[in-house]
Amino acid sequence: MLNLVEEQAGGSVTSFELIPRIALEFAVRHAPPCRDPLSDQHPWYVLLELSSQRREGLRATMEDILMTAAERRLINDATIAESLDQTKALWLLRHHIADTQKYEGGSIKQDVSVPVNAVPDFIAEATAAVQAIVPKSRPVPFGHLGDGNIHFNVSQPLGADRAAFLKHWDEVNNAVFAVVAKYNGSISAEHGIGVMKRDLLPSVKDPVAFELMRGFKRMLDPNGILNPGKVL
Repeated sequence: MLNLVEEQAGGSVTSFELIPRIALEFAVRHAPPCRDPLSDQHPWYVLLELSSQRREGLRATMEDILMTAAERRLINDATIAESLDQTKALWLLRHHIADTQKYEGGSIKQDVSVPVNAVPDFIAEATAAVQAIVPKSRPVPFGHLGDGNIHFNVSQPLGADRAAFLKHWDEVNNAVFAVVAKYNGSISAEHGIGVMKRDLLPSVKDPVAFELMRGFKRMLDPNGILNPGKVL
């Protein structure tokens, strides 16, 4: 579907958000007025947005994309926002994915990236790895498919003890990172290294590149006063 959209819309594609059914259920359950965008339930959804400086043409492009996708059996159903309010309603579903997970108990969250063509295999293998550690845990993988940025969040099993689940934090993270490494991905994407992944960085970064980063840091911040304790 992403390949088709890029082929037919090119630079007009400004969002291609991959969303699993469980994420929509969380948003609908815990963040009214969120509601199901389609009449039937499906395992996966895409929030697709086209943007242009021109006032005309995008509607026809979107309709052509959806028609071709249906003909190729890439999609089962679709809806197009007819107004700014409807556009905001669809984006509201996406924006509430992360914050509504807290109502489902403990959540172990990841911000990783892998090559776009590896995303399906990554999600399948990371899900299997996580559920081998915590049976019946509920992965909630979503994100910006166009650049392979997947937020691989894991919600606790239904009825589980939150504290007991969160004790698996490092074990679950390491399992996900191992799958990321298999596909030559990155342990951090849009949210950066920060503090939580600082100690992991030397183990995944090329030593020469890492020392180059340190060199820039020493040159620009010899007294270590700029954003201390982060990344380096």
